[in-house]
Amino acid sequence: MKVLIACEFSGVVREAFKALGHNAWSCDLIPSDISGQHIQGDVREVLHEGWDLMIAHPPCTYLAVSGARWFKDRQQEQLDALDFVKVLLDAPIEKIALENPKSVISTKIRKPDQIIQPWQFGHPEQKTTCLWLKNLPPLIHTNVLPLPESGRWNNQTPSGQNNLPESKNRSRLRSITYKGIAEAMAKQWGG
Repeated sequence: MKVLIACEFSGVVREAFKALGHNAWSCDLIPSDISGQHIQGDVREVLHEGWDLMIAHPPCTYLAVSGARWFKDRQQEQLDALDFVKVLLDAPIEKIALENPKSVISTKIRKPDQIIQPWQFGHPEQKTTCLWLKNLPPLIHTNVLPLPESGRWNNQTPSGQNNLPESKNRSRLRSITYKGIAEAMAKQWGG
């Protein structure tokens, strides 16, 4: 299967598909963290190259509801981000999964088909992830973990916020797909 992982610099999802024998390519404006089949550039330029499946991770900077307090000052950026999401969802690819956190995609385009958490795929962490699917079934949870005795997941502060400290790399680190989710995508959607 020819697979495009759009807006992925980490290579995590690409490598999960590659491990199962797929012709998987990541595409992002920046270089890949892991060497491999990576297109550095605008994904819109390669959408018509005969892909069987695309998993897209559009930037959530102007979409995620966690940044709602800044929406009024970033209206044009949000419109541009939503237009990009529409291009990805409307791409001429038979099977598409678009991934983003809770965002305005739900109200401005359509509600997600599925909402998943890392702890449903073997990672003791919480990160609400929405999936918009085209010709793909919802992911089946592969390893559901119980809530730790502390009452919070490993990546949470006592108030429930993400405990990753502020830094110039924070958004980059938070955008990396958990390996258990990537492997579930490859196994369940790569058949």
